[in-house]
Amino acid sequence: MQPRYSGLAIHGAIGGVIAGAVVMGWFFVLDVLASQPLATPTVLASMLLDRDIVHATFGVVAGYTILHFGVFVLLGVLAAFGLQVSGVVPGLRHGVVYGLGVLNAVHYGAFLATDAQMLTVLPTGHVLAANLLGGMGLMAYLHRAQHAESPLGLGVLMARPFLRQSIGTGFVGAGTVALWFLLLDLFAGQPFFTPAALGSAVFLGASSPAEVETTIGLVASYTVLHLAAFIFVGAILVWVSERIVHTPGLWMLALLGFITVEAGFLGLAGMLGGWVLGAVGFLAVVGGNLLSVAAMARWIWVTHPGLREKLVEQPVATLV
Repeated sequence: MQPRYSGLAIHGAIGGVIAGAVVMGWFFVLDVLASQPLATPTVLASMLLDRDIVHATFGVVAGYTILHFGVFVLLGVLAAFGLQVSGVVPGLRHGVVYGLGVLNAVHYGAFLATDAQMLTVLPTGHVLAANLLGGMGLMAYLHRAQHAESPLGLGVLMARPFLRQSIGTGFVGAGTVALWFLLLDLFAGQPFFTPAALGSAVFLGASSPAEVETTIGLVASYTVLHLAAFIFVGAILVWVSERIVHTPGLWMLALLGFITVEAGFLGLAGMLGGWVLGAVGFLAVVGGNLLSVAAMARWIWVTHPGLREKLVEQPVATLV
């Protein structure tokens, strides 16, 4: 093997180890929070070996750990060579695609090929979050190893104002809704019931309040999805505000954007099941959405001086 490819394989292997460590660390934290340290590797090793292993032993955990990192080293090497051949500079967005696409495909494909029952051993939300973080960790290392000149992480945000503004707006909306439902849940004596109910419906297919599981892992998994959804909404609102800056008469577009966002929230809740709206409360959902849209609109108003100048200093005419 030529030195160039040898170094590429080494960097890929190191990146794979990092990704494997991130995934293993994620599940270790979840196991500790559930007061079941090392439960995940023990259960997976038990199913792979087709043996009823109740307690974690050094041999079982060590054997599964070697297999785990071996697979990730191979995936890391393949990723490094794939990026080299395609000429793509690794970035966090590639980590998202690699984690949610390749790592999830390998995870579920391997279990489906060996024993379909293993597909349900780990909650889907936990697997998605772990592989997402693992893929991002892998690509972050490969980006550093290649000494790429393109920005990574916060540098990407600084180089792309629209992305930075969309994320900031999304966080404001997500934080407002999260705080609203946290207060309602605390008042009802059921802390974190709302994210647990939505997470149970999305990741576990729950069909009634009795099937809601209020666990830290499930709440955390839904929170990630919650943030992603609001960042998408934030991008829509930022785009609308920029269009208004260039054409002030398009204020009707902002109204249509608001109606679309509100209808989307209610439609999503309805798709998850009527019991979700019943358990969470229709008025609570509407109230939370109104507060979030108001908070995001206020944030955009404060952070976009050009928008204020156009709407306050210039007369607004509706374009027909």
